Amino acid sequence: MLFLLLLTVLILPIFPAASEFNYPRILDHPWDHSPITVYIDNKSVPPHYIPTYYTQVQKALNYWAEGGNGKLDYTPVFEVVDSEKADIRIRWVENLQKDQGAPSRVAGDTIPFIVNGRFIRVDIMLGVGYSQWGEWVSYSDIAMLAIAEHELGHALGLDHSNDKQDIMYPTNEQINNTNPILSKYGSLLLFAVYAVLAIVVFLSVSYILRRVTK
Repeated sequence: MLFLLLLTVLILPIFPAASEFNYPRILDHPWDHSPITVYIDNKSVPPHYIPTYYTQVQKALNYWAEGGNGKLDYTPVFEVVDSEKADIRIRWVENLQKDQGAPSRVAGDTIPFIVNGRFIRVDIMLGVGYSQWGEWVSYSDIAMLAIAEHELGHALGLDHSNDKQDIMYPTNEQINNTNPILSKYGSLLLFAVYAVLAIVVFLSVSYILRRVTK
């Protein structure tokens, strides 16, 4: 019984009630026209830019065009154009912290320009990596896809959510968790860790109780 109680206490925080989740919006209908034009700048790129990042942005556009996280009240239609006068302008930045003054480890930045309750233009800046212990760490394609999906969510009117499984969660947890096994089985692995911890606590308490009662 003690073991089950400990296990319940340790596991409950992993699975919050769905009612606790919040998916706010910057604007419900940010664009007054369709399609939304998108310019992806793969010409003026930083030194650590990787050409496959362009493909990840295209995949991110498809993600939202196909429904995204299900939190939009409309279905966006995109048109990729070769013009900086596009509605959404996407470019890569070597160091968001140095170049844009972003907080530490922020991987992307979205700046909407709003007039009369509508977006008239959105600038998206995507980082290409970060420096760690003096070494440069480039984002993988999986990470870049997550970054692009997140920032495009802002460009479509979504704000940060408190659901860790949602693409609009504010931390870069989804960016760092680029290991496919961790991405797919992360919750199960966390559950296993808590279960092992509960067993260790149970055995320790049982051992102490046996020593005391002798």
